[in-house]
Amino acid sequence: MDAVTAWPARTTGWLRQNEVRVWRVSLEVGPRAVARLAGLLSEDECARAGRFHFRRDANRFVVGRASLRLRLAECLDVEPAAIRFSYSAYGKPELAPPFDRSDLQFNASHTDGIGLIAAARGRRVGVDIERIRPMPDLHEIAERMFSPAERRALRGLPPIQQPAGFFNCWTRKEAYVKAVGTGLIHPLTRFTVNLEPGQPARLEDVDGDAAAPGRWRIEALDLVPRCVAAVAVERPAAAPAGHLWQEPSA
Repeated sequence: MDAVTAWPARTTGWLRQNEVRVWRVSLEVGPRAVARLAGLLSEDECARAGRFHFRRDANRFVVGRASLRLRLAECLDVEPAAIRFSYSAYGKPELAPPFDRSDLQFNASHTDGIGLIAAARGRRVGVDIERIRPMPDLHEIAERMFSPAERRALRGLPPIQQPAGFFNCWTRKEAYVKAVGTGLIHPLTRFTVNLEPGQPARLEDVDGDAAAPGRWRIEALDLVPRCVAAVAVERPAAAPAGHLWQEPSA
């Protein structure tokens, strides 16, 4: 059985092989903090921030990327500004040499000024967060993006629970495809997660890969009011079940 352990007040340092860390980050900070955090970014990250049309979005990007650097730096025991990134063929950020030798995997997500950062060692990880909100076209989107089993489960919920069920499904699917590394290029209708509110999250089925549910753990995260979030982490055959640590950042 997988174990879920509450965070201590603060945890830093190198991740153990069977540990997953998830940090919550507020992306809404004052101008002085944004300026200070911008000093941690690389030239290309600063250039990317400058391409946002709205300052709020640029500031959130700066805070999110700087927060990622700070959390990874804790795990690598290096200066945040020293970290270098590369990108996969699908655009997923990864640690560039020599930091890739650490085997540290990570992922990030954000919604409405709140960010999540997940990290693990030696196994792929993905995270996603969404704010629960009314969705008049909820079932139309589900028809295009959810598997047949997910669509049936969503329709079977009481109407008042359907928005939460929809976003449960969406975040779990996003976390999984982000961990796999293909993002939304991965056909979302070809695998199934559960979505019922109040039930433990799980990967139920992947077309063409009967062993996948045993190789992946999906965990629902209860970190932000009126939001749902999920983390997906790979479970190598020889690795322990794993501990999921959730630490809201200061």
